[in-house]
Amino acid sequence: MASLTIDTFLMAGSDTERAQYTVLGALQSIKDDFSRTAIYPHLGELIELHGSLGKLRGQLGEIRDALPTEIESIDLEQNEVVYGQPPEDLGPMGRLGELIEWALPLIRDTIEEGRTIFEFVDGHLKIEEVGILPNYTEEGYMMVPDGETDELCVLRYHMSIVTRADERYRGLRTSMVKRMPDRKAIPPQHIKLELTRERPDLPNPATYYVDTKIDFPFDATLMPIAKRKLMRHLFTGGA
Repeated sequence: MASLTIDTFLMAGSDTERAQYTVLGALQSIKDDFSRTAIYPHLGELIELHGSLGKLRGQLGEIRDALPTEIESIDLEQNEVVYGQPPEDLGPMGRLGELIEWALPLIRDTIEEGRTIFEFVDGHLKIEEVGILPNYTEEGYMMVPDGETDELCVLRYHMSIVTRADERYRGLRTSMVKRMPDRKAIPPQHIKLELTRERPDLPNPATYYVDTKIDFPFDATLMPIAKRKLMRHLFTGGA
C-alpha cells in the first residue's frame, strides 16, 4: 500500500489524476483494515494528516489573497478602489489546492469510520481495579487479554510528560513485563501478588485489569485503546 502523507500532495506535481488514484488506493487499504477492526496506526495518522492539510489549505488561501490584482473600478461615492479577483490559474499552487479540496472530504469520511470503530471498542472495554488501590497511581501494572494468542499480557505503566510541537501533555508509557499462557487461568489478584514478590520496588502497585467480552486485534486496536481508556480512568479517578 502506498503510504498517505503530506508528501503525497506536495509531490503530486502536474499529475493530479495519478495523485488522486494514490489517495483513493491508500484510503481503500485503510478502510480494508478498518473492516477488520484494525484502526492503528491509521486513525491517528489520518487525523494528523487532515489537520496538516487544513493548515496548508489556509496558507494557500492567504497566498492567493495576497497576489496583486488589477483595478476594476473606482467607487467615487464610497471613495474606494475596487479590485478584481486574484487570477484563477495559479499553476502548481492552484493544482495543489484543488487536490487538497478534493481529498479532505474523503479523509474526513475515513476518519469517521475509524472513530466509529474506536467508540465501539472503547464501549466494550472495562477497566477493573485489582485489589486495594494505593494513593499513588502514576505507576503500576495493567493486564490486557490477547484473544489472538489466548495469552494475558502484563505490562508496567507510568505516566509521563510528552513534549511535541512546543506543547506538553500527559502520556502513558508501557513496557511488557510478561505474557502468561491461558489468559483466564490465573486470577488477576494472584498475578498482582506475584508481581509484588518479583518486583519489590512497587510494594503495593496500582494494578488494573482490562476486561472485554469481544476479541479485537491486539496491537492494532485493543492495546492502544486500552491505554487511552486507562489514562482517562487515572485522570478521572475512576469516575
